[in-house]
Amino acid sequence: MVIHKRRSKSEIAQKVAQDLAGGMYVNLGIGFPTSVADYIDRGSGVVLHSENGILGMGPTPTEGAEDYDLVNAGKLPVTLLPGASFFHHADSFAMMRGGHLDVCVLGAYQVSFEGDLANWSTGEPRAIPAVGGAMDLATGAKQTWVMMDLFDKQGRPKLVPKCTYPLTACRCVKRVYSDIGTITFASDGVRLTDMVYEGDRASIESALGVAFI
Repeated sequence: MVIHKRRSKSEIAQKVAQDLAGGMYVNLGIGFPTSVADYIDRGSGVVLHSENGILGMGPTPTEGAEDYDLVNAGKLPVTLLPGASFFHHADSFAMMRGGHLDVCVLGAYQVSFEGDLANWSTGEPRAIPAVGGAMDLATGAKQTWVMMDLFDKQGRPKLVPKCTYPLTACRCVKRVYSDIGTITFASDGVRLTDMVYEGDRASIESALGVAFI
């Protein structure tokens, strides 16, 4: 299948940042989602949370300015905005589990048409399970957003009728920000709320086996 136009990873991160409303408390998951921090306006009022015990992170530090005593949950160096705070790991998970986060942004191996999330293991015999706090985030945050390419390197869909990988959480995903557009999940089905190139719609629906609303 040929897709004529795609969003780059940086463009996906920018789109997520644009959709975060001022005053939201947001957790950016390990890997791809951490790049969203670089596109959030410092004056927006969005407060970034890291599960290892930080509130108020800023963008990625410039080269040479990294402080490896100041890292996020993925052990990558971060910066702090004025008013940032540190706290115990247990308090951080209480925030996650207690519904105090407005949005968590996670990567994924698969997302089902009903919003089920699989992002911690491929189930392969030699795969190293690495769930971290993903289950707590996906079930505790008010909304779960996913950033991912719509197809893997072998061309297989990552948006599927039913997840074949071990689940992280059921029916938790509200939005998928992908290389072809933004997908949302509602009671009446799967909706393509924006698309990079409308001419690809029919071929993508055919490849996924879904008719977007």
